[in-house]
Amino acid sequence: MWSADIGAYFAGRAFGRQKLAPRVSPGKSWEGVLGGMVATLALALVFAIGQGLVAIDAVLLVLTTLAVTLVSVLGDLLESMLKRHRGIKDSSNLLPGHGGVLDRIDSLTAALPLFALLAPGVI
Repeated sequence: MWSADIGAYFAGRAFGRQKLAPRVSPGKSWEGVLGGMVATLALALVFAIGQGLVAIDAVLLVLTTLAVTLVSVLGDLLESMLKRHRGIKDSSNLLPGHGGVLDRIDSLTAALPLFALLAPGVI
């Protein structure tokens, strides 16, 4: 998830033009989503090569990675939507400037169940 966040941040800053969900999270763009997917795809390919996975296992890993990355974006948007609905900027004051604790784990809480469901067949 962190590589997806990093890829999305840099791609969104460099190329972000088309807003993903402007009323929910105005800073997110479709280009950022694509950048996050490219980053996680690269990480999955490096892992597959490093582990010496056969082609079918590498393809399953890549597909799982892309699905989990997309679900992580939905988790991030859901948390942003909940904050907007409640009219709050940060989910807590524990991590100032980061949107709160939920902003650190929102994509993880959405993606982890899907990864746990799909991973046993991949890894």
